[in-house]
Amino acid sequence: MNDIPKYDPDTGADEKTRMKGLIEALSAYIEQFHGGYVRMVDYDGKILTVELGGACVGCPLSTATLGGWIEGNVRQFFPGIQKVIGIEAGSGE
Repeated sequence: MNDIPKYDPDTGADEKTRMKGLIEALSAYIEQFHGGYVRMVDYDGKILTVELGGACVGCPLSTATLGGWIEGNVRQFFPGIQKVIGIEAGSGE
């Protein structure tokens, strides 16, 4: 149960690769403990778009997961981020 990868930024990687690594680490936690997932859809250096899926689809707490958990963690490692946008898997956005 403690096999969740810890985010350890690869300082030699570009910013987009590091962001993807962070989102994958956050998703591992969400998958194991909540049955949902988060995937990076796009990142341009200022705006991050993620897809929330699995148990996150239709969950009334998905807004809190996005704003509190995902965005909060992203801002710790990428303080210059301007916005985090979440879309539900299968929403077609």
